[in-house]
Amino acid sequence: GAALAAPAPGPGSGGPGPRVYFQSPPGAAGEGPGGADDEGPVRRQGKVTVKYDRKELRKRLNLEEWILEQLTRLYDCQEEEIPELEIDVDELLDMESDDTRAARVKELLVDCYKPTEAFISGLLDKIRGMQKLSTPQKK
Repeated sequence: GAALAAPAPGPGSGGPGPRVYFQSPPGAAGEGPGGADDEGPVRRQGKVTVKYDRKELRKRLNLEEWILEQLTRLYDCQEEEIPELEIDVDELLDMESDDTRAARVKELLVDCYKPTEAFISGLLDKIRGMQKLSTPQKK
């Protein structure tokens, strides 16, 4: 009858029926040579976030708001309607001279029918002396 279906709960087991293991028993998953553990991410969670200077972040935020405002004027449209263009401030900061920066921004604004000179020179003024926020990706 019913008594044979499940063994009586033994001491320490959470109730009738087989025990459920939440952790795999030692040696089961990915521990031997060539196991999954070798390939895992090396960085530990807390180390990933770089602490940025708050003032730099604030400057960057103000700059981005200024850029958006300028672009809405240049393109005569709402923020949502600005053409997809990415003005990468870090990329600009990496460049040798204001001339190359200006050329890069002009390239990005190639489809803008309004004069972009004032925007470009304003942008270059604002980023002068800024620090890069992203760490270089080059290996």
